[in-house]
Amino acid sequence: MDVRQRWERWEDENLSPRACRSAEAKGRERPLEPDPVRTEFQRDRDRVVHSKAFRRLKDKTQVFLTPEGDHYRVRLTHTLEVTGIARTIARALRLNEDLAEAICLSHDVGHTPFGHMGEEALSRYQDGPWRHALQSLRVVEELEPLNLTWEVRDGIVNHSWHRPLPATLEGQVGRFADRIAYLSHDVDDAIRAGVIAEADLPAEVHAVLGTTLGERYDTMVGDVIAASDDAEEVGMSPRVLEAMSALRRFMFANVYIQKEQQARAVFVLCRLMEHYLEHPEELPDGFTAADCVAGMTDEYALRDFERVYLPLRHR
Repeated sequence: MDVRQRWERWEDENLSPRACRSAEAKGRERPLEPDPVRTEFQRDRDRVVHSKAFRRLKDKTQVFLTPEGDHYRVRLTHTLEVTGIARTIARALRLNEDLAEAICLSHDVGHTPFGHMGEEALSRYQDGPWRHALQSLRVVEELEPLNLTWEVRDGIVNHSWHRPLPATLEGQVGRFADRIAYLSHDVDDAIRAGVIAEADLPAEVHAVLGTTLGERYDTMVGDVIAASDDAEEVGMSPRVLEAMSALRRFMFANVYIQKEQQARAVFVLCRLMEHYLEHPEELPDGFTAADCVAGMTDEYALRDFERVYLPLRHR
């Protein structure tokens, strides 16, 4: 019996009956010979970490554009925080940690530069809003084909709350971990930036979730575990879910919509979209203008804007 088979046997003996077992994965679009050491989901995790799209996350904005300071989150650190939360919840519920990790590490690889401001810019060039979850799936399937398992791809495309519920409990864990992470750390960054103060948070948030970053993490993560133990779906208690929703409404009203930053980011990306729509010969093979712009890091987008519209400065 090789290492992979021993680990698959461990999963069968120790994971919850509701967990997704590696040996029962639905497979890949292009079948692969089993790995002697890694399970299918461990293999997916490695494929994501070694991808170019994953490495680009280190230079993509989470909330604040080009912040002055070393401690603000970027898309990569957000991804790592999501992954840590998901592993904690999955372990407590005896779900497949490797599957939850692979989903969370890859969930944002299709995100635009400049955070959600980039999504607003690209939405202007299609019918309906730009959805980074759909682009993340396109990245791993088409643009940088990683040949991931069906379960990981399902978790990627359905991690956003406007999408259908993920088919696996591990994917559902990833969905909650994403929201818990970004709400918690975005508050922390906004306070650090002086955009809000802790005292500004709604009273309901303080009363239910806590008054510090650690308390809010502990409350939300612990509540997901308590509400989901032996349940058919991963969820939260109504009281904590409503407090989390109140925090999200507050963040959208006071932090996420920053008019000056938003206007600059949207202007740059719209000009780039228009350039590549007019010059498709500059696009990599198989890429659309939206693929190209969405895949840029913040700094690359600014450099490319200078190349196209400020050629003398670029030289």
